[in-house]
Amino acid sequence: MNLIRNPELLDRLAASYSLGTLHGGARRRFEQMAREFPQVRAAALLWQGRWSAFSEVQAPVQPDAVVWTRIANLLQAEKSSARLARQREAAASKSPSGALAWWRGLALAGGLATVAAISVGLWSHQGLREASQQKLSALQTQLQMAQAELQAVPQIQYVAVLADGKADASMLVTFDPQHQQLVLQRVSGFKEADNKSLQLWALPQQGAPRSLGIMGDGKLEQLTAQESEMRAIPALAISLEPKGGVPSSAGPTGPVLFKGALIRRDL
Repeated sequence: MNLIRNPELLDRLAASYSLGTLHGGARRRFEQMAREFPQVRAAALLWQGRWSAFSEVQAPVQPDAVVWTRIANLLQAEKSSARLARQREAAASKSPSGALAWWRGLALAGGLATVAAISVGLWSHQGLREASQQKLSALQTQLQMAQAELQAVPQIQYVAVLADGKADASMLVTFDPQHQQLVLQRVSGFKEADNKSLQLWALPQQGAPRSLGIMGDGKLEQLTAQESEMRAIPALAISLEPKGGVPSSAGPTGPVLFKGALIRRDL
């Protein structure tokens, strides 16, 4: 099956691969296709960023003290059951009259234990109900915060993996038309000299290359762009220019280090 012609299947496999639930031969085949096709690499890198963002949204939760109380009660009940079983085995070897007295004493002790367990259970239930109400309120607050954060998550519709001359991925470029945000992420160890800058270029089907911005020294760079100008771009490239870049009208003056196709993803 050609994953490139089946974007929905590619998206599901990339999500599973990034999450770690894709195993065995399927994982090896996906990695092989990622080495051959930039679209597959882009989908995997995109989902890796999404999963890492979700881990930052979820806040750690500590269990209530009443939970530990119930666990301790259950463990104590198991120990009592084991002790009673051993006592029953010992009673089987005694005389009938002695066994009868033993069973009566055991019944009395069992009744007292039942009353005590019910009392502890009622107290634990009351504390558990109050703790549950507090936990529910906290979860509702966290849910509202998570929904607000998810609304602010970029709606990425354009992806490009820019590779060097050896077809090794060096830069991941994503574009969010809703927020008019173009993001460049370094995915290799390339580092330009202090007196040089990396400049991003749009490569239209016709006409000269057009500058989209200059990348800083960090691993991530955010630029502003309009969807109308991104929609007509089939490919992107990055050139090595003097510090601060060159005017768009001049076009790339230094070597083109990375380039790749700009892919539109249907959400």
